[in-house]
Amino acid sequence: MTSNADIPKQTLPSHALQFFALLTFGITWGVIGGYIYFPEQAAGTFGEISGSHPLYFLATWAPGIAGVLLVLAFGGLRGLRAFFSRLLYWRCAPVWWAFILIGIPLVFMAGSLIKGGPLVAPVPPEGVGAMVALMFMMLFLGPMEEFGWRGVAQPLLQRHVAPFWAGAIIGAAWGVWHLPAFYLAGVVYENWSFLPFFIGNVTLAILVTPIFNSARGSLLLPMLFHWQLINPFWPDAQPYDTWILVAVAVVVVWLNRKTMFSREGAVAKVVPDTDRGRS
Repeated sequence: MTSNADIPKQTLPSHALQFFALLTFGITWGVIGGYIYFPEQAAGTFGEISGSHPLYFLATWAPGIAGVLLVLAFGGLRGLRAFFSRLLYWRCAPVWWAFILIGIPLVFMAGSLIKGGPLVAPVPPEGVGAMVALMFMMLFLGPMEEFGWRGVAQPLLQRHVAPFWAGAIIGAAWGVWHLPAFYLAGVVYENWSFLPFFIGNVTLAILVTPIFNSARGSLLLPMLFHWQLINPFWPDAQPYDTWILVAVAVVVVWLNRKTMFSREGAVAKVVPDTDRGRS
């Protein structure tokens, strides 16, 4: 029989969500704020900010960094290994795989066609190879956020509120977290409108919620979902992609209303007890 002392601490307490928020916003807003309020000093010390700058990666990775640090602090190395086992959780309803691999590209294509654009993004002068390289670079940018948003925040919130509300809260936090980037020159956000982006963030966080729960807390599927959203091959479809996704979200929430508005069956563990989710 195993004693309590032999069982690794695997569950983060709910109040860890406060530390997650402080770390996430502190890192990102600290880095970006330096370039907003002290642009000459920041650029002179660290170089001009851009989407490929190391500090931009740090700011983008902040939710993931916060999530991993908290798991390590509360669960140790054994807890962290178990946490990363959620990357191997891939089984879920087939419709969610279809939505990620086919549905999201179709949303961008439809939105682009509505505004008179192409089905796929134009190939840059550097050629298709450059787009492929950018696509793989994107895999190590936005998707890393999911170690925090879906890795830590979603399960902690689902202990207290229904999945729909957990997704909405994360989406709102996700949108506000991006806000400083809209005042930062040299990145894509400076040419975007914040309100449609914010609505899109809330919508996407709600949309990924049933996928997350269907896959028993998978990190893999939310990361692939996030990757598709920033895939450079999909055309610019703003703002129509947002409105299409809002309509899709309404349908998804209605069809899954029993699970979206009930905490029964919702994933509430940050660190799984076993690796059964792989099978």
